[in-house]
Amino acid sequence: MDAIVIAGGIPTADEPLYPYTQGKPKALLDLCGKPMIQWVLDALEGAKSIDRIVIVGLPEDSGLISSKVQSFMPSQGGMLNNIRNGVKEILKSNPGERHVLVASSDIPGITSEKVDWVVNTAMQTDDDIYYCVVSRQVMEDRYPGSKRSYVHLKDVEVCGGDMNVIRSNLVEGNDELWDKIVDARKNALKQAALIGYDTLLMLLLRMVTLEGAARKVSKRIKLHGRALVCPYAEVAMDVDKPHQYELMLKDLAGCGKS
Repeated sequence: MDAIVIAGGIPTADEPLYPYTQGKPKALLDLCGKPMIQWVLDALEGAKSIDRIVIVGLPEDSGLISSKVQSFMPSQGGMLNNIRNGVKEILKSNPGERHVLVASSDIPGITSEKVDWVVNTAMQTDDDIYYCVVSRQVMEDRYPGSKRSYVHLKDVEVCGGDMNVIRSNLVEGNDELWDKIVDARKNALKQAALIGYDTLLMLLLRMVTLEGAARKVSKRIKLHGRALVCPYAEVAMDVDKPHQYELMLKDLAGCGKS
């Protein structure tokens, strides 16, 4: 399977990480002696399930090292557009690729083992979208100070992961759906309209299980989706705030990862 690494974010002066990044891409933030994205690339490099990598949001001269990197692409102005264009880039050289792994550049705790778990678990079925979630217990046991936000379901509390799998052909012929998703990203009312107000109400009242929520949302957007309950907190441990950066500094320092 090929992978896309999304690396387009540049914190602005009013964002929490700006004192650390100073106008530079978050993906290149130094973490224990190497750019944060390099930790992610190292994990993908060693993963048996990953063949090639496309990096979206950074230039080729960023100083990154990976024999699997196929190409670099400029940011397309938003995460979902970056995913779409990354998939299209992969399909140029590998038109038969059925699924693609999408990873954020700010999950430096992942390892090759965790990448392989996500890919191999997803490929047990043939769905359109595989979305990793991590339970609150797993996250807080591994990273007690992460202060993640959780969705409270009937059977479990989960936070979203930052390494997921999508069917490649979703980028073609689904412009209306993609436009709705992009448009709804920062608008709660549009998000509710996208997933359905009945589903939203059930989520708020904790009347639906994780499997039930995935089934209802899949039916609403007319795609087959599957939630992967990941046993690895690292898949959801992104670095968005200073306390998360400091947490990962301590966690990765001297850990022996390469």
